[in-house]
Amino acid sequence: MTRIEKVLYTANTHTTGGRDGASRSNDGRLDVKLSPPGSSAAGTNPEQMLAAGWSACFIGAMGLAAKQLKVALPADTAVDAEVDLGMNGDAYLLQARLNVSLPGLDREVAQELANRAHQTCPYSKATRGNIDVVITVV
Repeated sequence: MTRIEKVLYTANTHTTGGRDGASRSNDGRLDVKLSPPGSSAAGTNPEQMLAAGWSACFIGAMGLAAKQLKVALPADTAVDAEVDLGMNGDAYLLQARLNVSLPGLDREVAQELANRAHQTCPYSKATRGNIDVVITVV
């Protein structure tokens, strides 16, 4: 396991009620109601928050890869993240798909950016070997 030498940022949240509760950051910038996946109740769920955070981080990692390759990341770069909550027997599991859109870039360059991002993105690193992840350039 690789250890952090220098902490750049620490996120702090306080969550109550689990999937039927709420989560708030210590600075008040995040304040969300939580609801179970697929319910009609107001609020979001942890899988949606993971998908949003991972896709944002992945775009940042592609930006770093683009600088290394000396190419411009398209302004309309997007990542559609799908995070599944499922079961295997009695065990709850996650799996994910990241669909990467890099309009105007050569397909090989786009694929290289996605590959490099998947190696450097902290979310990708955190899930590597733990859940099934498919990265697709669309």
